[in-house]
Amino acid sequence: MSSGSVGLSIIVWILSGTLSMIGALCYAELGTMIPKSGGDYAYIHEALGALPAFLYMWVALFILVPTGNAITAITLAQYIFQPFWGTCEAPFLAVRLFAAATTCLLTVINCYDVKLVTRIQEVFTCTKIFALSIIVGTGLYYLFSGHTEHFETPMEGSDWEPGHIALAFYSGLFSYSGWNYLNYVTEELKDPYRNLPRAIMISMPVVTTIYVVTNIAYFVVLSKEEILSSEAVAVTFGDKMLGIFSFSVPIFVAISTFGSLNGAIFASSRLFFVGARNGHLPKAISLINVKRLTPIPSLVFMCIITLVLITIPDVYVLIDFVSFVEALFITLSIVGLLYMRYTKPELKRPIKVSLFLPCLFFIICLFLVTLPCYVKPLVVGIACGFILCGIPVYKVTIAWKGQPDWLKRSFKIFNDTCAKLFICVPEEEYKDQ
Repeated sequence: MSSGSVGLSIIVWILSGTLSMIGALCYAELGTMIPKSGGDYAYIHEALGALPAFLYMWVALFILVPTGNAITAITLAQYIFQPFWGTCEAPFLAVRLFAAATTCLLTVINCYDVKLVTRIQEVFTCTKIFALSIIVGTGLYYLFSGHTEHFETPMEGSDWEPGHIALAFYSGLFSYSGWNYLNYVTEELKDPYRNLPRAIMISMPVVTTIYVVTNIAYFVVLSKEEILSSEAVAVTFGDKMLGIFSFSVPIFVAISTFGSLNGAIFASSRLFFVGARNGHLPKAISLINVKRLTPIPSLVFMCIITLVLITIPDVYVLIDFVSFVEALFITLSIVGLLYMRYTKPELKRPIKVSLFLPCLFFIICLFLVTLPCYVKPLVVGIACGFILCGIPVYKVTIAWKGQPDWLKRSFKIFNDTCAKLFICVPEEEYKDQ
């Protein structure tokens, strides 16, 4: 809790949701102006060129997407095991193995059938809302029963140091991450000009409201110390409030987390698929299975990297790293939006937000990118170093026209092997059949 107090924490949750809403509206303009899958990658590529787009793909491939998936899978496993270990920490190996098995299972499902993926998503989203409704209802009942002791001095202990506030926003925004996932699959949406902005306008206010009232429920029942010391806050909440029914909370949370991981795998695999289609990743990752019409190589490759990150003892230390990098490239996307307002005014814009919104969003993102440099310079330095490492990779594997024959043969062998192994062909070849 970088905010330091209950009151400031709730304010951060509200502002994080509002910021995500503003960002989603800006992305609605980008998504309808550039109706391509790939999200930030597609927008940065269109506005700023190939190298910045590749650097985003480079970081997303090895850090952004697999780290988010690894954290979600580990959270799922912790909620599954926590009831059996009570106040003790669940065994590291058991949690990691279960997280890995879940990641593999969902990867197989995503490889098998897109319709099955969407049906699973619908069911688990409803379960998530039901679970949060139980927490909110219980918390409000406890509040109206006169238990207001945790809100008597809500701002006590607040940390107003700008760098720490930025880190608090990182944690809040990480929880809202996914607001731009629809932009990853724009090409697969029916009538994206109509449905993309509608989905954003409905979902973001609902999600923000649910998250804020859920956290209020937590703060009503649990003290700041209990929240900070808990391995699984919802389990601690259930143990304190639901008695013999406390077992239901971790089950519902695990189910909802399962759905979140499923959606993340589905959306992010399309990002790498588009990157490979544009020549910024090995061609094999742009292949689709001839029977299932799913990007199996992309899904499998992402699964492998996620499994590697799951083995890290404390993967949560990567949250600040991931949040900084994500904020940096979201800022670049907004720069691209503003840049194209003046350089490409002829582009069709079915959704055109007020110029005030992207300008405001840009200023806030700039704040989130620069202030952590003073609080966690090592994290920021490593992140920038990793991004810069992508430049020589781009120069050698993509920009270099005089590649030696052995390097070209290596790429061809890899692509041909993947095509045969996963029974895949390039998308354009399938369409020609």
